[in-house]
Amino acid sequence: MSAGQLPRWVDFGLIPVLNLIAAFLVSGLVVLLIGENPLEAVRILLWGSLGFGEGIGFTLFYATNFIFTGLAVAVAFHAGLFNIGGEGQAYIGGLGVAWACLALDHYVPWWVTMPFALAGAAIMGAAWAFIPAWLQAKRGSHVVITTIMFNFIAAALMNYLLVNVMVKPGSMQPETRTFEAGGQLPFLKEFVPGIDFGTAPVNLALIIALLASVAVWLIIWRTRLGYQIRAFGANATAAVYAGISPVRVIVITMLLSGGLAGMMAINEIMGSQHRLLLEFVTGYGFVGIAVALMGRAHPVGIVLAAILFGMLYQGGAELSFEKPAITRDMIIVIQGLVILFAGALEHMFRPALVQFFSFSRSPAEQAG
Repeated sequence: MSAGQLPRWVDFGLIPVLNLIAAFLVSGLVVLLIGENPLEAVRILLWGSLGFGEGIGFTLFYATNFIFTGLAVAVAFHAGLFNIGGEGQAYIGGLGVAWACLALDHYVPWWVTMPFALAGAAIMGAAWAFIPAWLQAKRGSHVVITTIMFNFIAAALMNYLLVNVMVKPGSMQPETRTFEAGGQLPFLKEFVPGIDFGTAPVNLALIIALLASVAVWLIIWRTRLGYQIRAFGANATAAVYAGISPVRVIVITMLLSGGLAGMMAINEIMGSQHRLLLEFVTGYGFVGIAVALMGRAHPVGIVLAAILFGMLYQGGAELSFEKPAITRDMIIVIQGLVILFAGALEHMFRPALVQFFSFSRSPAEQAG
């Protein structure tokens, strides 16, 4: 271990835990300032997210969305790219899911529709990421700016389609018709005997998200393409000198990232809402940035961070119900603090830990 480096268990385990503890300590102060007991708030939050079957189900449902968007951001991170367009890519991915379900739900069972819906989500999400990728690779346009712009374009496009093209005949609501059984994913409780998730819509998309995590690990760490992505992200100049095409890496990485973000729609559209409607993404794409940062852009860490944010979403809803003084806006503040410490202040503890572990090493180890 060279100077300035930390053991992997510190870098990937201890630092995220310290950041999380710091976020909750500051959140506790905020709760204390409004006259509530922070320990009681933590108890309610944990009980609301993990204390009963329905709470666990909603936690896993939210975590499914965060796994997809976290993986999308992480793949781009490895190439040194900051894909902030997961929100729009997931939104457009919903079109792919809806088209497959609307076309097939009357004729085939869900297990035939699902592969087409999944492919449609990935293709539409990747297509929405392609133009920013091409602009970055060929014209030097910064991917952060273009992906942000494409989030707004996606919202405007979806609004037009749902109001003027895909709206259910005779309906005043901007949404498609409800899918038939052939366009609905079964809930997970139907496949896990003895577990009752209540009304929680956790469905087979959770299994798909976990499989996607394994696929990302295999691609990034076990393939030639993954090596090229990581090499380009570590040092673009050296990668080009070694013969790696920057255009190829940027475009393929962004296509993978956009496809993963688009796949989030399978959970919301086919697994829960059973129709395409406005604003079904509701910030999941942006939270995926914090999930990827806290999970150190590794699939295992992303799954754990996604569960944490699922707990904050579900437990926060219970907390605001049990403690009216802790409003939904306060829950968003707590979530924002976690994002702040996991993202913007991610390296707050790193200098002290580097100094500590450098001091604790023997002179021989320091010389090596």
